[in-house]
Amino acid sequence: MGLAGETSAQTMSYADAVTKLASDCGADIQKLCKGLNLGNGRIADCLQQNAAQVSPSCKASLSTVFQSITQREQAQTAYERVCQRDMSKSCSGIKGDGFVLACLIKKQPRVSDECNQAITNAGWR
Repeated sequence: MGLAGETSAQTMSYADAVTKLASDCGADIQKLCKGLNLGNGRIADCLQQNAAQVSPSCKASLSTVFQSITQREQAQTAYERVCQRDMSKSCSGIKGDGFVLACLIKKQPRVSDECNQAITNAGWR
């Protein structure tokens, strides 16, 4: 996974993802999945099972949202590995994950492009 080559656009927050899906898929959910509880992926499963009847705008939004959320989760997982050198160089002696992250954000101009991109993609900037 190479975070350095990824786009500089921020990933989508979970709240924004829900808002986008509600806007673009609300009618499909009402029509095809009415009465289902949201938990445990039931709505996603329902839309997948009824893919032939799901609107093109909903399909596009699902793809965009899941790609963005996956990118965010990957960046959060890779953050420490990607930023390790910058943590040692720019924020040595600082204890606590939140304080180290705040240090890296504060020292953004001196932090590597890869680390800055990981922080942005993780949704922490």
